[in-house]
Amino acid sequence: MNGVSDKAKEAKEFLVQLKNLLQQIQENGVEFEACLVAQCDALIEALTRQRAKLLTKVTKEKESKLKTVKDQITHCTMKLRQTTGMMEFCLEVIKENDPSGFLQISDALIKRVLVSQEQWVRSALEPKVCPEFALTVNTDPLMQSILQLDFTQNKVPPAPLLQLEKCCMRNNSATLAWRITTVQALPVEGYVLELDDGNSGLYREVYVGKETICTVDGLHFNSSYNARVKAYNSAGVGAYSKVVVLKTSDVAWFTFDPTSAHRDIVLSNENQTVTCNSYDDRVVLGMAAFSKGVHYWELSVDRYDNHPDPAFGVARINTMKDMMLGKDDKAWAMYVDNNRSWFMHNNSHTNRAEGGITKGSTVGILLDLTKHTLTFFINKQQHGPVAFENLEGVFMPAVSLNRNVQVTLITGLEVPKSIM
Repeated sequence: MNGVSDKAKEAKEFLVQLKNLLQQIQENGVEFEACLVAQCDALIEALTRQRAKLLTKVTKEKESKLKTVKDQITHCTMKLRQTTGMMEFCLEVIKENDPSGFLQISDALIKRVLVSQEQWVRSALEPKVCPEFALTVNTDPLMQSILQLDFTQNKVPPAPLLQLEKCCMRNNSATLAWRITTVQALPVEGYVLELDDGNSGLYREVYVGKETICTVDGLHFNSSYNARVKAYNSAGVGAYSKVVVLKTSDVAWFTFDPTSAHRDIVLSNENQTVTCNSYDDRVVLGMAAFSKGVHYWELSVDRYDNHPDPAFGVARINTMKDMMLGKDDKAWAMYVDNNRSWFMHNNSHTNRAEGGITKGSTVGILLDLTKHTLTFFINKQQHGPVAFENLEGVFMPAVSLNRNVQVTLITGLEVPKSIM
């Protein structure tokens, strides 16, 4: 009975759905008819405007021909009058009985007759225009298009649905998944995923392709991103999905990056512990990249032999990996031994401070990109003044050491209140 009851309930809900479908079809039909009438009216209006333009061209051509003929009539009439007058004058002269008088003017009269004859060139007695109009309108392609005018299934995809149950955040990476909810006559060719800048700014494309799931790495920590997606096919680009808000981790969790490390670097403990095979200093970077916010991490000194001077700090991704951190202009560091430390950037050593490290010490790095400063700590106490100021751009955690040192990275730390 329960099974039958459930089926009956489903049937009732299905009937309600069908009745709603009837109403939607009726409303969509009226809207579609109105749209069709508007499209046909637009075609008729465009054809009417084009007809007016063509008629204007015909009128201009007709007026030009008429003017040319009228000008030719006027010119020919004037020449004919001049010629007739000269002929009448010549006849009167011939009738005179004074031979001597005739001889006096005969040469000049002959010249005038010759000039007049030359002015009646052949083209002067031919029309300059023809009565036909050298204009043709080929309506066959247009007529063929009108006769072939029919409905097509060219419809852009609907807005995708972001599947919130499959969307997730991990550290400073976001994974988003979406789907199309209705079957379309034209298949979806791809999707465009967009994120803003984490500060309610402009959107930017982060993925274009056929997949319906995407992971975006390298986002800012402690930031909220707005994400949206749209689909496209051969008919065009569809509407955006609803916006989903993604919140990255408040604090940074990261490890050392084996792909960018010097070949003498030795990583262990899931890339959280580092030492080196060489007696020379070698550099390894962290997997995180910071460009805004306040970030704090520590390094625990696991082994410290023969008083080496490891360096801790931040660097650009393209800093030199075969020398002490801070020797080039792409790293900002503090190098420290068992008694004292120095700050170093671009091989410039500043602010010597007493006090060093031993096995079991912790070195803290505070990168404050709100104030654009870098500060160092040893065993939770600030070591020296603010090391560097006016820091702008993208920075990665960095360490340089040799085989006499081993340190372990500690991340996911909040900035200690005593530091703030």
